[in-house]
Amino acid sequence: MLDIRQARLTLGGRDLWSGLDLAVAPGEFVAVLGANGSGQTSLLRAILGQLPLDSGEILLGGRPVRHGDREIGYIPQQRILPAGTALRGRDLVALGLDGHRWGIPWPSRAARDRVDEIIESIGATSYADLPIGVLSGGEQQRLRVGQALASNPSLLLCDEPLSSLDLQHQRGVAELIDTRLHDSGTAVVFVTHDINPVLDMVDTVLYLAGGRFTAGPPEEVLRTEVLSELYGTPVDVIHSGDRVFVAGVPEFSHHEGDAA
Repeated sequence: MLDIRQARLTLGGRDLWSGLDLAVAPGEFVAVLGANGSGQTSLLRAILGQLPLDSGEILLGGRPVRHGDREIGYIPQQRILPAGTALRGRDLVALGLDGHRWGIPWPSRAARDRVDEIIESIGATSYADLPIGVLSGGEQQRLRVGQALASNPSLLLCDEPLSSLDLQHQRGVAELIDTRLHDSGTAVVFVTHDINPVLDMVDTVLYLAGGRFTAGPPEEVLRTEVLSELYGTPVDVIHSGDRVFVAGVPEFSHHEGDAA
């Protein structure tokens, strides 16, 4: 589904990552981890065709990725919309169907039925006709999941979609994404700073650090010796029950948000 080959990307004169190889199969859940400035968001932007690589290639279904590809769904970082936002919940979902078109959308009966189907599948029927600005953060993020899934993408990119959500809404949004993966075979690339809410869903971890990377099953990557070697400094990986904590990770001076 997604094939990243020997990819190198520089930003601000620094290698975010180099020689990056990653193959993502249909229905695979890949969690992308790393300290701030490691290049997680930039990786998503490169897959979206928004950032050109310095070398290497990114293929989707065997062809080069391109900006605005309808085969790719995208869930951005959580940003609460203000109370005065008049857009209804269902209007936000509908943008996933017609938001790429010029002019005023003229929804067909089929499009309206599709929006209703998505709204029901994400459990948002009770608030779909309310202004999105009056909804909670968890409700808004459910609708963003619906928007990202509206075009039936084969690849879903998620940029910290659980940030600022409480534990209940984190789990609810994560389960929506996981259900899509299993029902439709959509591949998921999921950037997060906390793997615990999705740990039982993850097939592969891609860990980025200071221009280097490692990838593999969670039980192989999330180990003290592996991350210590990756960072070149002692890093502790602590397992407590079914949760994982990574301590001692250095922060980089460059912050992606400055350029993203």
